[in-house]
Amino acid sequence: MSEGYLVDLALVLSAVLFAIGVGGVLLRRNAIIVFMCVELMLNAVNLSFVAFSRVHGIDGQIVVFFVISVAAAEAAVGLALILAIFRHYQSVDLELFRRLRW
Repeated sequence: MSEGYLVDLALVLSAVLFAIGVGGVLLRRNAIIVFMCVELMLNAVNLSFVAFSRVHGIDGQIVVFFVISVAAAEAAVGLALILAIFRHYQSVDLELFRRLRW
């Protein structure tokens, strides 16, 4: 297999994963599912960075390291918010978040 074929395959897989993530964010009402779809989109972007790094150098893999660290911080804060809202409303339905508006 040539290197270009593998990069193309990784980019197609990345696009499919990102599309699934966007669909989950737009169509679901459960906050935990939406949160997992955001994480899926971040992983799809990481996959595309790694695929491009095979062609353009190691810089893409360095960016992936920073994206993973930001995603870990985002996961901690996001799960803390979801847990706090669950404790208050006893549900993680996104319709209840509208009550938090001004």
